[in-house]
Amino acid sequence: MANIKSQIKRNKQNEKRRLRNRVYRGSARTFVQKARTAIATGDSEEAKTATLQAIKVLDHAAAKGVIHKNNAARRKSRLMKQLAASAK
Repeated sequence: MANIKSQIKRNKQNEKRRLRNRVYRGSARTFVQKARTAIATGDSEEAKTATLQAIKVLDHAAAKGVIHKNNAARRKSRLMKQLAASAK
């Protein structure tokens, strides 16, 4: 446990941010998983809408600074690649 006043405050801030960021990170993971499942089932319309929703959530998480913008871009790229491969 910290003894320094500024570090005690910093720990409180970090905990608040962690709890706030958890929501965005968790929802991003959930929507990406839903998109992957939809792609695997083979229903192209459902897969497309799920993928677009996942991209939207990833962009929002990146805008909030929860995940790095390159991390979001990489995940979106992989999703779109899977979607394109399933369409063939």
